[in-house]
Amino acid sequence: MGEVRVPERWNVYLAGEIHSDWRDELQRLIEAADLPVRFTAPVTDHAASDDCGVRITGPAPDRFWHDRKGALLNAVRTRTAIKEAHVVVVRFGDRYKQWNAAFDAGLASAWDKPLVILHDAEHDHALKEIDAAAAMVCRTPSEVAAALAYVISGRLP
Repeated sequence: MGEVRVPERWNVYLAGEIHSDWRDELQRLIEAADLPVRFTAPVTDHAASDDCGVRITGPAPDRFWHDRKGALLNAVRTRTAIKEAHVVVVRFGDRYKQWNAAFDAGLASAWDKPLVILHDAEHDHALKEIDAAAAMVCRTPSEVAAALAYVISGRLP
């Protein structure tokens, strides 16, 4: 058996809901654990994410094309960051239908990226297929941090 090569610095992509501070909380926990992690994420400014296409290339004739311009531009960032990630964490929150989070999880799975899924128990049934593709399903950012600490350093909390 060959030796496992692990990166000096881990790229962790934080996908999913943008309406809570879960990313900040996870980043604080990882920094406190002194783990070699570089986080990337989608643009979390909702208005900027929605309007980037029309702000850069001009107005669209209707909402479909407005949204499409933004989605195409945001996909450049999202796809690049997921492809470069060693681990993808996807948070499903309790607000809104989060198709973008499900799509990011699907891309990561298709590209054979390890997935850590984060959601409350109330979403277990709705997310059962996504959870089945994950290396781990967590309920809190502290569980995600502990999982990352173990994978990166071999240390248990």
